[in-house]
Amino acid sequence: MMRNRRRLLLAAGGTTALGACSFSLEHGLLNPCRARLPRELASDELVLAAWDGIDAARLWDCHAHLIGSGDAGSGIWLNPDMLNIANPVQYARRLLFLNAGCAHDAPDSVDQRYVERMLNLLEGLRPGAKLILLAFDRNHAVDGTPLLAATPFHVPDAYAMATARRYPQYFEWAASIHPYRRDCLDALREAKANGARAVKWLPAAMGMDPASPRCDPFYTELAKLDLPLITHGGMERAVRVGERQHLGNPLLLRRALEHGVRVVVAHCATLGEDRDLDRGEHGPFVSSFTLFARLMDDPRYRATLYGDISSVAQTNRAGPALIALLERDDWHPRLLNGSDYPLPGIVPLYSVSRLTELGVIEHRLAQVLAAVREHNPLLFDFVLKRHLRSGGKRFPKSVFETRQFFDRQGPTARAWLP
Repeated sequence: MMRNRRRLLLAAGGTTALGACSFSLEHGLLNPCRARLPRELASDELVLAAWDGIDAARLWDCHAHLIGSGDAGSGIWLNPDMLNIANPVQYARRLLFLNAGCAHDAPDSVDQRYVERMLNLLEGLRPGAKLILLAFDRNHAVDGTPLLAATPFHVPDAYAMATARRYPQYFEWAASIHPYRRDCLDALREAKANGARAVKWLPAAMGMDPASPRCDPFYTELAKLDLPLITHGGMERAVRVGERQHLGNPLLLRRALEHGVRVVVAHCATLGEDRDLDRGEHGPFVSSFTLFARLMDDPRYRATLYGDISSVAQTNRAGPALIALLERDDWHPRLLNGSDYPLPGIVPLYSVSRLTELGVIEHRLAQVLAAVREHNPLLFDFVLKRHLRSGGKRFPKSVFETRQFFDRQGPTARAWLP
């Protein structure tokens, strides 16, 4: 009875949360959370072909969220709005994330169940493949004071590090450090010493302006430590950000690039519009992807600007930007694969029929992908991206073999260009 009630809440809440997004119900609303892939599906020629030429030991998914409820002493904190059914959109988003990570039916052991599901999915890939687990810092005021009311959730660096250390064959980790924090430089050095592979920002949620002079000391230290900055670009819809969408403008990242920081623009800014600041503070709004492309085509940033392809095949992103990413093979050496897990497990966010209509996958693959996804959303994301094609071009294996980008030895190492 209780399980059925939770499913009803998930279904009703999920529809509410997705109401403002582009989504598809062709495969239902909820993740069925099935276990191991059936043998006949695992041995399908299209699934096997996705691994052609790939060294799994170099496959580090650079964009995987570590979420939970804090029930295991992890230190994870959720905004009370996400726990209150009187705030239906926020409440429903939490339910969708938990269902995507198959932790929705374990109210007293969410943290543990979420990690166990990731381990289960990784076992369905080939040995050596890893996820880089992302911590998530709190929103901070300009004086460095934490602003919990403006924070959607918080995943401490310590928990991301501890999880990666507990399962070193499956996970690496990335710190999340707000540059306005009074201890930001010490925290950054500590993260590097403890094996962090990158720093993750979501400016619109965390409240930092990447173009602010306040970030300069942080950028200087990032460059010195040779830690890449993975930062969201374009519109943010997964969490509430209020009036701060403008902080995702890709042009704001020039300040970090000019400090020599290796910047990875999450999702390649494939959603939303931002003001073209190159035409003044009141310049027109253009697609965020157009601004990302402008930076990618700037020769000054060839060795420091990258994009991750997490979520680029979602229904609300698949279109001209996805086709450009596939066909711009001059960009391919600077693209990095990430899944944005657990989002591949939010069923309505992807439409294989839409991708077939765009001509970027074949009908036969669409059927296989739909079946794979019911068991392993991580494998679904990987197989899908390995088969995407446009104009006779596809993402090369270097996009997926990201380990050498994150596993560089020291700040004097040469920029990674396969």
